[in-house]
Amino acid sequence: MERWTITLVICAAYLVASLVMGVLPGRKVSHSVTGYVAGDRAMNVLVLYFVMGASIFSSFAFLGGPGWAYSRGMAALYIIAYGVIGMVPLYFFGPRARRLGARYGFVTQAELLAHRYDQIGVSVLLAVLSVAAFIPYLVLQMKGAGYILSVISEGRVPEWVGALAAYGVVLVYVLTSGVMGVGWTNTFQGVFMMAVAWFLGLYLPYVLHGGVESMFSAIIDSARAELLAAPGLDSQGNPWTWAGYSSAVLVSGIGFCMWPHLFMRSYAARSERALKLTVVLYTTFQVFLIPILFVGFAGILAFPGVTPADTIVPHILSKVDLPSVIVGLICAGVLAASMSSGDSILHAAASIGVRDGIRPLAGAGFDDAAERLTIRILVVVLSAVAYFFAVGTEVSLIALLLGAYGGVAQIFPLVFGAFYWPRATGAGALAGLLVGLSINTLFLIFPDLRPWPLHEGIYGLAGNVVAYVGVSLATDPMPASRWRPYISAGRRGAAEKPGR
Repeated sequence: MERWTITLVICAAYLVASLVMGVLPGRKVSHSVTGYVAGDRAMNVLVLYFVMGASIFSSFAFLGGPGWAYSRGMAALYIIAYGVIGMVPLYFFGPRARRLGARYGFVTQAELLAHRYDQIGVSVLLAVLSVAAFIPYLVLQMKGAGYILSVISEGRVPEWVGALAAYGVVLVYVLTSGVMGVGWTNTFQGVFMMAVAWFLGLYLPYVLHGGVESMFSAIIDSARAELLAAPGLDSQGNPWTWAGYSSAVLVSGIGFCMWPHLFMRSYAARSERALKLTVVLYTTFQVFLIPILFVGFAGILAFPGVTPADTIVPHILSKVDLPSVIVGLICAGVLAASMSSGDSILHAAASIGVRDGIRPLAGAGFDDAAERLTIRILVVVLSAVAYFFAVGTEVSLIALLLGAYGGVAQIFPLVFGAFYWPRATGAGALAGLLVGLSINTLFLIFPDLRPWPLHEGIYGLAGNVVAYVGVSLATDPMPASRWRPYISAGRRGAAEKPGR
């Protein structure tokens, strides 16, 4: 049996195991929207840890991260930098959100904000924003699955077939089990890809350069030494300015825990202690990104000229003499990284689109059963849309992700104000969000208009805060009955007591 055949058989076995692992948990949750979206608020630390960690260990970690290390050098440390700071706000916001969710029945981020600001426009706008931001993130995961299966099969499996096979499996267990299927497959996939990450990161530098230290020494002594000069290169291959690098880290850090699929896990936690412990432990996932970046650095001198850079990992695997079984397990690990993020994103995007976009406009006749069915229909629709873009576009994986962060970061002022600023109003929240998104989108589409080389999200946040504060102060204060539960939610048990 040829090497590529063995590799594909192992990947197929992995897909079957993921399918089984994803379908079974759905039998243990209630047949309600709360069961499908929030897992009946019963996730323990282990499952929460891997569900949240999957947002880091995705296609961009296994493919885009090494691609940046290979083509942009130290710029790849951006991934670790924002990941370290990005979960800190959730330590403070998460328990508050969970208490309020238990009291009011919230299962999405926009439900909380729409209630706090008494503004249906916030709900609908956040639904549109969330789905729009999720599409490129989901495209990223599908492209990653297609890449790996195409390269390791030496082109015999086209990218469109690889993406279709992997996300056909994801579609089945997301439709069947909802968030619990996502949680348990993420746990299975997380353990698997951690082992793969360390094996790749230590073995490939050893095979190609004699070790990690020798690898970096060789790069320093070569014509590519500029790749090891912080903060690395920008997307045009020029030295990245510290202003551009720092603003990218800041925007990504601010936007990180504002991603609706991460924020929503606050509602799924079994307890506040489980949630806080998960947030504290979450930073350990960054440790597993380090060896993955080593793989990209290992290819700089050994395999120059690989394009697109995002394919450097499968390219190295196709050239290095490894046993077929090992290659198959590694490729399955990369698939795990893609699917463990894609399933969470797909589930969250459909849940938010229906719960926050369609439901507020549908009226009283939209009952629990209809809502759950509509979420499942939207799962299929969003899968098809993302698949269309995944097989029909050529763009850097991290460029997709970095572009989405600017929009998601605009949610941060609204969440912060909801919990800490009684004077915030619904008109202010809506104005801030609209202004921030408009500015961010303008500079994303026309980057030459930016006065300084900062991430477009920084300009959006500046306009967002000015509009949010200004309009809030210029409009009538909201009644205390609206904001007091949110401000007092910081005190244990306060939000659960009716009438506070």
